Amino acid sequence: MAGNATKHGGLEQAEDQVDLILGAEYEHTPVPLAARHSLFSVTMVWAGFPMIITGAMTGSILVLGMGFTNALIAMIIGNLVMFAYVGALGYLGTKTGMNFALIASQVFGKKGYILASGLLSTLLLGWYAVQTGITGALVSSTYDLNYVAMTVLAGVLYIAITFVGVKGLHWIGVVSIPLFLVLGIFVAGHAAATTSWDAIFAYAGNNGVASMSMGVGLTVVIALFIDAGTVTADFNRWAKNSTHSLISTFSAFPVSNLVAMLVGGVMTAALAVPNANPFGADNMFGYMNSMQIGWLSVLAFLFLYINLGSVCSHCLYNAATGWSRIVGSHMRLLAVILGAIGIVVAAGNVWAFFIEWLSLLGILVPPIGAIILVDRFVTRPGVEASADWRPTAFGAWVIGSVVAFIVEKMMPGLSTALSAMIVAGIAYWVLSAFGARKLATT
Repeated sequence: MAGNATKHGGLEQAEDQVDLILGAEYEHTPVPLAARHSLFSVTMVWAGFPMIITGAMTGSILVLGMGFTNALIAMIIGNLVMFAYVGALGYLGTKTGMNFALIASQVFGKKGYILASGLLSTLLLGWYAVQTGITGALVSSTYDLNYVAMTVLAGVLYIAITFVGVKGLHWIGVVSIPLFLVLGIFVAGHAAATTSWDAIFAYAGNNGVASMSMGVGLTVVIALFIDAGTVTADFNRWAKNSTHSLISTFSAFPVSNLVAMLVGGVMTAALAVPNANPFGADNMFGYMNSMQIGWLSVLAFLFLYINLGSVCSHCLYNAATGWSRIVGSHMRLLAVILGAIGIVVAAGNVWAFFIEWLSLLGILVPPIGAIILVDRFVTRPGVEASADWRPTAFGAWVIGSVVAFIVEKMMPGLSTALSAMIVAGIAYWVLSAFGARKLATT
């Protein structure tokens, strides 16, 4: 027993030493004002998250399914919804200095938060695996390299970035953002030059057929970052004030996310490739390599690892922050453990279930954020949960998710994600009012 205690104490001391060198991550306490970061730093963290090749792939999927004009409308509306949703949740993180898990414990209960935070942290670990798998698959298929080796290389690099902490997210954003802007504008402009802008706006979808409704399109836009957007407090708790928090959120939604989607959307509409496969060669990475220019192929290789390194490290950071709070450990230790698990999962081609993943997120995740917003801004502002479990929060979560599932299966023209948000928020408000009235009469 003494030996185990010594080992545990040694691990704690090592983790504390790492925190002294790299900076504390405040997994279990609010970030004090003295430790907050600059506007530029928090903006780099957020802007570098959605400005990724996966966003461009999503833009391509939307344009293929909806046609360019309708896809553009879905992109704009969906990103504005995300700004309102993420901006409000981020404000809570900045105001309190708390990460998502700490805020969720006030709403879902001192034990109940484990379900909400654990679900989101696990989903984000899944996203880390998805994006790591996409990295390995694209490099493997393009350069005829071993898929597993390239996936493991990517995963290890992304764990290293996450291990540095929120400062690592800042620096990967500083590198990734300008690289994406230069190459993205180049690809979109080069592709657009092969046709006219009238033809791009007139593009009606894959083989001239629009198969995706506006509701589904909105869900795809929202669901792409709904999980990370819900745990936005993990990032925005580092902002010095609410103005900085909103500016950094705006840099991501709509700006960065819309830029990324438009790069893919413009390229797809301009080239009008029949039955294009954005997850294969029909994306900006494949486009650059198709030019068969040596230096551009090398740059594309570096771009892919750096760019997807941004989203992967962000997702792993969220997952590690959430689980470190749940198990009472350190973010950096969990980043290594969870990152290793994600690498193993990525090697199994889990990224192939991308669209199904988005559907799951659109059903389960939006109610969580809506309930937190109604609780913190409307029904119980400033009140902390004294109970281990809060049935009203879980009841509203179930109602919102059930309605979202019904919408997805029976009302395909509507947005699953929006339905989940709205219904869960209203349900929580009604259940809270009923519970308060019941207490008042007893």
